[in-house]
Amino acid sequence: MGLRQTVGRQLAPRIQELAPGLTTGFVREALNRAIDGIGPLAPAATAADKQLAEQRGNVERAIHEVIENNVRIAGAQGFATNVGGLVTMAITLPANVTGLAVIQCRMVAGIAHLRGHDLADPRVRNAILALLLGEEQVLELVTKKKLPATPMALATAPAHDPTLDGTISAVVASNIITRIAGKRLATTVGRRVPVVGGVVGAGADGFATWKIGRYADRELLPRRR
Repeated sequence: MGLRQTVGRQLAPRIQELAPGLTTGFVREALNRAIDGIGPLAPAATAADKQLAEQRGNVERAIHEVIENNVRIAGAQGFATNVGGLVTMAITLPANVTGLAVIQCRMVAGIAHLRGHDLADPRVRNAILALLLGEEQVLELVTKKKLPATPMALATAPAHDPTLDGTISAVVASNIITRIAGKRLATTVGRRVPVVGGVVGAGADGFATWKIGRYADRELLPRRR
């Protein structure tokens, strides 16, 4: 286990004390806002359909653009919320956690929409959240039977299992908080110079978002609309 993951796992309980609002509910709220749109961010399906039109109906090119656009947004969001010294972590972490979750949910939901999945379907929503964990952790959790199946299998399950909603939300919330907390502590030295810290945060958030986007692109197979 790397430094980031080790520090993150140690800090996650403390971060939840500092930010008590970051319960599993924030994961579902992030997903809802990503799908419905928030502030300057258009709803996931609307943004995806715009890319599809610009790419003249080419779904694969539209997915590429959806990933690239959200990677850029994640990088900018990461820069904005990672500027500052370690003493501001308790203030800036909630913005980073919730902001990045919304952006990544929006990207994955856009990919799901372009592949013909119904974003109103709770099975698809669970699959979107599972994809935020990344391929390695999903495979680990499936192997350990902590997740019943891969995201594609969740999205196309014969029926929705409501008991999965809370389980997936809890796992994703813990993962996001751990990942962000670990990233911020691992880059403490760099953030002694605020601009350097911002660049590190932007790069980490953008790269993490790109990896999730590529995973979602591989995992979510096309379905007939």
